[in-house]
Amino acid sequence: MKAYRAVGSFRAGKTQQGFSHDLVALDDDDAKHRVYSNFGSRHGVPRRFVIIDSLEEIDPSESTEPTVIAHFRSS
Repeated sequence: MKAYRAVGSFRAGKTQQGFSHDLVALDDDDAKHRVYSNFGSRHGVPRRFVIIDSLEEIDPSESTEPTVIAHFRSS
């Protein structure tokens, strides 16, 4: 599993709302799927209205997202 940062925007009513989301995924395709799934479940936004401008692999220590921190915590 790798840590990724997705930056983009999604349609919120009549405006575009920006986002930056850190997540854990197997590869680029899985990371895109998780971003689309997240906005679909939380905001009810169809995949075609979620625009991912950049998706890059990051060092897990750069993230402040609790799920990323918990996944890469050394036990």
